[in-house]
Amino acid sequence: MSMPKQGGFTLLELLVVLAIVAIGSAGVGFAMRDGTQTQLEREALRLSALLETARARSQLAGVAVRWQPSGTGFRFDGLSVPKDSTASLPTAWLDADTRAVVDAPANANGGLPTALLLGPDPIIAPQSVTLSSRSQPDKTLRLATDGVRPFAVTVQP
Repeated sequence: MSMPKQGGFTLLELLVVLAIVAIGSAGVGFAMRDGTQTQLEREALRLSALLETARARSQLAGVAVRWQPSGTGFRFDGLSVPKDSTASLPTAWLDADTRAVVDAPANANGGLPTALLLGPDPIIAPQSVTLSSRSQPDKTLRLATDGVRPFAVTVQP
């Protein structure tokens, strides 16, 4: 008398199927990542590096440097760069959908600030700027410094 052969899957076959499903799920998760938030993170890291570069140049030259957002980008006031030099800092966002608002405390005149003061002193006042998306205003990132440490992305309350 022969025993009937049992049907089913081996453990190895089940593990292969689970691995394929896991890889597929991970791929879908990465594909669904929010492009707007990723772009804001990229802009914030870039702006942080630019602000620290301008801060260092301000200290080296001994002149006050101000960063100010504009309608289509931003500008650095006070940095003198020779006309034949390629050392000028960028003045446009990588993504045109990005906008910035300086959100430091009110100045001595009672008005709200429109620019960040980056030097020439090594210790500056605590300052911050909020980056947001024009098309999705609920997507924001805040870049701040306590005046001693570099500008960095902070957690918003």
